Amino acid sequence: MFGVLVNTGAVLIGSLIGLLVNKGIPKRFSGAIMTALGLCTMYIGISGALQVESLIVLAISLVLGVAAGTALKIDDRLNLLGKKLEQRFAPADGGDDKPTLAQGFVTGSVLFCVGAMAIVGSINSGLLGDHTIIYAKSTLDLVAAIMLAASLGKGVIFSAVSVFVYQGILVLLAQLLRPVLDNPAMIAELGAVGSLIIVALGLNLIGIAKIKVADFLPAIIITPIVFKLVALF
Repeated sequence: MFGVLVNTGAVLIGSLIGLLVNKGIPKRFSGAIMTALGLCTMYIGISGALQVESLIVLAISLVLGVAAGTALKIDDRLNLLGKKLEQRFAPADGGDDKPTLAQGFVTGSVLFCVGAMAIVGSINSGLLGDHTIIYAKSTLDLVAAIMLAASLGKGVIFSAVSVFVYQGILVLLAQLLRPVLDNPAMIAELGAVGSLIIVALGLNLIGIAKIKVADFLPAIIITPIVFKLVALF
């Protein structure tokens, strides 16, 4: 769990720095910063998605995952949680032209928690006790948190809780499900699915689309099941 604590700390520190920097950034630069961050996010997602080994597993997992997420209204529930945090900690924040706390919380949670590095790094940490990938991810997340908090505000800092809970659960599950998860091909598929979700997030950051990214999260849970079923046939 030490790697998870390091990653959580990196998001917290980056968010705090971003909030301080935000005060000195003219409003006209915020849109350009978000576009740059969105492009970088898309690059990270695309590069990870290219590691896919089975398009069938990828497609089925995403379709079933978003269907489950839509039925459970995961994105709506996360936004509702973000809005409750906003009412509790930032009642005067927001405005039609200003990012809300909920946007920062949801965007940060998805960006930092979903993707090849988060999945593979947590699994390696749990299976092998190897924190190398999580340490590398922590460095990237520190920079990303600075940029994200500078653009989306204080909601990003609450995503550190998501990082701790999500990656902590992955580490514990990796330890408990060692015989099932100790498969490089399956881990590659998990990483590819998570990376495509990151691409969707990048499209949102740029403003090209308004995808309910969190609704795709069940795909990460469904992927190992689909992988096993496809392998049988």
